[in-house]
Amino acid sequence: MRTLVLIDAPSNLGLRPPAPGTVPGVYKLAGALREQGLLARLGAREGGVVVPPRYDRGTWQAGDGVFHAERLAAYTVTLADRIERHLRAGEFPVVLGGDCSIQLGASLAMRRLGRYGLAAIDGSADFRHAGNTAVNGPVGAAGGEELAIATGRGQRDLADIEGLSPYLRDDDVRIFGVRDGDEDLAELGALGIRTATVGEIRERGPATVAKAALDGLHPPVTEGFWVHLDADVLDPSVMPAVDSPDPDGLLPAELAELLGVLVASPRCVGLNVTIYDPDLDPDGSAGALLADLVAGAFPTP
Repeated sequence: MRTLVLIDAPSNLGLRPPAPGTVPGVYKLAGALREQGLLARLGAREGGVVVPPRYDRGTWQAGDGVFHAERLAAYTVTLADRIERHLRAGEFPVVLGGDCSIQLGASLAMRRLGRYGLAAIDGSADFRHAGNTAVNGPVGAAGGEELAIATGRGQRDLADIEGLSPYLRDDDVRIFGVRDGDEDLAELGALGIRTATVGEIRERGPATVAKAALDGLHPPVTEGFWVHLDADVLDPSVMPAVDSPDPDGLLPAELAELLGVLVASPRCVGLNVTIYDPDLDPDGSAGALLADLVAGAFPTP
């Protein structure tokens, strides 16, 4: 049996303000899922909180690169330190975000230990970088850029921490749940980053797609892989509480099947959950659904 450790990483440093004078509410994700009894439902050990720096973009303006870059780099190291400690102990971290930039902490931790992969379940690839601004617009919000950063395409103070760029190799990344017609698909395909769209998952079946994608994420190619779960992979009809709700997403049963196969692999070493915003979920139903999906991916303790 795995020893699960539940860790809070309530950083919102990678998102733009939802409105002037406000901050993104994703920092409340961890607390909301804990209120759903997630710690006990997972049978997890308490891993505490990795406290993020304060959200304050100061005088940043478009063209200045990634906002909060210095704070993000420092937080990535602190979170990586915590995750690395649990990985070395043979434990399975379940990290509650936060925005998607927390994935960098996991990727850096794994890179310190060797060659690992990433299975990203996300409504978008989060692959904005300086080389594709014509498609994705200018860089700025790391929460939409973390995969590009982790694969060595971001600004150096984030993409080359400790001289370990890239944290992930293109060949070791699998993406699930991007919308059909996503503008990043052509670039991802050219780079050899394997991507399964919602349409493909629905046509072939979530379990079939997940099992096929795991080829190459096992020894001797890699030493294991991490699962990154962004709540916006779900259709807005069931998960409206995200910053960018795009239509035609996965339905809960599809995500449950996909996530279950990935997490069940003995080579899966950890999971993070991101982007759900309790401020956008007044009755808590979307949070309850997300907690059910996370808890349901693991055997009953």
